[in-house]
Amino acid sequence: MHSNHSLEKNYFVHESSYVDEPSEIGEGTAIWHFCHVLKDTRIGKHCKIGQNVVIGPRVNIGHNVKIQNNVSVYPGVTLEDDVFCGPSMVFTNVFTPRSAIVRNSDADFKKTLVKQGASIGANATIVCGTTIGKYALIGAGSVVTRDVPDYALVYGNPARQKGWACYCGESLKGSGENRFECPVCQNSYQENAGALTALTEFKVTL
Repeated sequence: MHSNHSLEKNYFVHESSYVDEPSEIGEGTAIWHFCHVLKDTRIGKHCKIGQNVVIGPRVNIGHNVKIQNNVSVYPGVTLEDDVFCGPSMVFTNVFTPRSAIVRNSDADFKKTLVKQGASIGANATIVCGTTIGKYALIGAGSVVTRDVPDYALVYGNPARQKGWACYCGESLKGSGENRFECPVCQNSYQENAGALTALTEFKVTL
């Protein structure tokens, strides 16, 4: 059954789900049907964990993270604040898996880092050992095999960069002199040597 901490009413765990001790779950987080949080996992505040999600062991998840149905977050994966994981997307943590070879220590697992605000589309696969940059947008069904820059829009198999994404998620439009602007919320950005930097304080007025 789920942790007794849920009796404090500062987060919600559906009765069909399990939270192994010790684990830490932040205030306002909701864990829905048929989920399993394994021990030594930390989940931040105000996260939404959809149906049939497995997290851990020894996984760190930030605040306001949304994990949709049928996702497994394995050891070696870290999700920073405001990350979105679409339905049935896949993380891996071993490059050369073999059924007959047991790998169960942190040293066996390649690290995957998903930075603040990044979104991963439905059915995408993130090959272990990669870093997904801040506010990057990974298209549905993509296979990510290498690091993704901050704000990059990538898709395909293997995933390749096709443009830039705003903080709000819209595709950016070029406005000359390596500058880009969001057509929806008017945030502005500057590209330099393949990296994008925000020129304006984030504002979303959709």
